[in-house]
Amino acid sequence: MQTVSEARPSSIAGTWYEGQPQRLAESVDTYLERAKIETIQGKIIGLVAPHAGHRYSGPVAGYAFAAARGLSPSLVAVIAPMHHPYPHPLITTAHAFYRTPLGDIPVARPLLEALSAKLEHLLGYGLTPVANDPEHALEIELPFLQRALSAPFELIPLMLRQQDPHTARILGETLAELLRDEDCLLVASTDLSHFYDQDTAQKLDSAMLDAAQSFDPDSLFDIERSGKGEACGIGALAATLWAAKSLGADAVKILNYATSGDISGDYERVVGYGAGVITLSATP
Repeated sequence: MQTVSEARPSSIAGTWYEGQPQRLAESVDTYLERAKIETIQGKIIGLVAPHAGHRYSGPVAGYAFAAARGLSPSLVAVIAPMHHPYPHPLITTAHAFYRTPLGDIPVARPLLEALSAKLEHLLGYGLTPVANDPEHALEIELPFLQRALSAPFELIPLMLRQQDPHTARILGETLAELLRDEDCLLVASTDLSHFYDQDTAQKLDSAMLDAAQSFDPDSLFDIERSGKGEACGIGALAATLWAAKSLGADAVKILNYATSGDISGDYERVVGYGAGVITLSATP
């Protein structure tokens, strides 16, 4: 029987990002400080951030989290793909906390249970809690949140194995229903195209980022089906956009884009990274 510890142990600290607390804090702060962004207009509802190792995607991710620097939401929903072959469409954690070298983040268990019950009614299945998962796409965002936000928060960890339009929409809109009266930040964790040459990747990624910026979640899947763009977390991104729309957000702005080649110098097989912010316009 698998042992479920209170805290989910990190599977990537020391490899995908710095494992020593002070070095991790310094590296994340550097990414945040180097991200030069214009003042964000309106209320920030959500972020879009990549999920590769910090060495590769950290400079881009820094733009997303710099936009939220100083915010103090009581809840943060991180919606990510699940890369590992679990036989469940929607997954969350079985642990009470997520652990990084910067400390433990409590999981919002009552909200997850309420969300799972609603999804069970609407989809025929809810959230499956798993223990000791090795998924990087959700965890990689946590040190950024721990350094960028100005107060402790509870985490709503959501991972999608099934990334289709119907599942993403139901998940996003149902999550928004539960968050209507909460102070919550949404985070979509997704990389873009994988292992094309730089020129091809830039074309594919531009189409996907344009679709995201149009704030039409269905268009993400249209772009993918047509072969004009890719995103490994397309369902997570769409679910986040649908949740944000349901919460009143009305704009998506892409803040930065790069590829792994911009770091490694290898432009033959690159991975694309984009950062963005989802906002609700200020009332005149």
